[in-house]
Amino acid sequence: MGVHPVLAGILPTLRISDLGLASMTPLERYSELNRAMTTLRGGAYELHIRGQDELLLQHDSVMLEACTGSFQVHLQVGAAEFTNVYNAAQLAAAPVLAAACASPLLFGRQLWSETRIALFQQAVDTRSSMRFLRERSPRVTFGDSWLRNSVMELFHEDASRFRILLTGELGEDPLQMLDRGEVPELRALRLFNGTVYRWNRACYGITEGRPHLRIENRVMPAGPSVVDEVANAALWIGLVTGLAARHREIAAIVDFEEAKTNFMLAARQGLSAALGWFGETMPAPRLIAERVVPLAREGLAALGFDEADVERYLGVVDKRVAAFQGGAQWYARSLASMRRRGNAAERMTALTAALIDNQRTGRPVAEWSPAQIGNAVPAGGGAPRVEQYMSTDLFTVGEEEALDLVANVMEWKRIRHVPVEDERHRLVGLISYRQLLRLVARGIWPRGTNPLSARDVMHHDPITIHPQASILEAIDLMRARRISCLPVVEEGALVGVLTERDLMGLAVDVLELRLRSPGAS
Repeated sequence: MGVHPVLAGILPTLRISDLGLASMTPLERYSELNRAMTTLRGGAYELHIRGQDELLLQHDSVMLEACTGSFQVHLQVGAAEFTNVYNAAQLAAAPVLAAACASPLLFGRQLWSETRIALFQQAVDTRSSMRFLRERSPRVTFGDSWLRNSVMELFHEDASRFRILLTGELGEDPLQMLDRGEVPELRALRLFNGTVYRWNRACYGITEGRPHLRIENRVMPAGPSVVDEVANAALWIGLVTGLAARHREIAAIVDFEEAKTNFMLAARQGLSAALGWFGETMPAPRLIAERVVPLAREGLAALGFDEADVERYLGVVDKRVAAFQGGAQWYARSLASMRRRGNAAERMTALTAALIDNQRTGRPVAEWSPAQIGNAVPAGGGAPRVEQYMSTDLFTVGEEEALDLVANVMEWKRIRHVPVEDERHRLVGLISYRQLLRLVARGIWPRGTNPLSARDVMHHDPITIHPQASILEAIDLMRARRISCLPVVEEGALVGVLTERDLMGLAVDVLELRLRSPGAS
């Protein structure tokens, strides 16, 4: 395939700068970043993400960000071409994300196709709620407009809107260095820029003494396989390059709100999204197959990529779209195939085990079969913990609730224990089916003259356990105290309940493992 004439003019300034996997490390910088962000926020971090399920969670650290593993790709761009190439990267974000979505689960909840987008924005959000309406930008942002003139618009915008979180010894005067003909490192800018998280972030750097600009793509997820990650990188690089060459004034022909809306639709719905594209609205699979991949193929060819490599990696994307199975769809289909089998911990363990096994084959996710629950107890993860087997879908009552309601809840939901909570979800008591039977036997209820409330009959100091405790510890405690239900409490709040029924699945797994092991009689 020949080089596009417009691309030929910008080829010397477009090249891959870096290809890496983002990760959190135990550096002092992250401790200081956590302190600064938490101080600026003025309280705990709250997650509220709604998809197929809903997640409502509070955490005291910004390090929930560690759950947002991404596959970051840097594209080095000349200053003269930066504006339109950056706008092309913004427009390309949605279809690339739709093709790449691989993070539909968080803490066992099915949320967005790429939940990482919502999690990252909320995990590092330094804004706190206010009584009055006011425009305040999050530190994780797609942006609010096209770039018009130069990269300086991005740096000016960020410096104007966001507080400085980290400082250090700069050791340079950039203006004096320029007067001497030297290249400044711009350490202050780079340090500040590292605390503002645009999904396409402009980066300044120096390589072998020469300054350069890069576009850092933070959109794509890590995984689900190495070949899928490289295919996503190829798709993005080719698409950005092709778009920038074919449309020299993207800002003049596409409404920015369409690009931004596309991005959120792709994050929420993945391949199920319908995306706008130069005046048309198309299902994501059709858009990717008919418009995006051909344009990416053109861009990669113009950059001089080997034709066999281009066909191999864009073929991975083609196959993924044709099979309608990216990472997000594989997870969803796996969970659907395991529905009503095992408990939540076993299903998540099966997903993880299948993910690792499939990764080792080197095959792309489009070729993976759904995960299945095995018969053996998972090995290598240490002793099973309470949080892996406890029930979190709880039916509780308040202290003032009528005892008749408590009995009805037990009957309707076929449960034998009902926790009693206060208005802050702190455990204050526990009512068992046996207690109700005793009241009936003594004639106190339900025919008593004075209506009884939950407070009148509950155990006021129930025995509890922490979610991180081992299952063996829980079993020993239940045996010693002759109880069949353990409320699970963390920092005073009720987070789950562990009953004899919850332990049955583990007991069956252990029994089967022993019976199937060599030498078993």
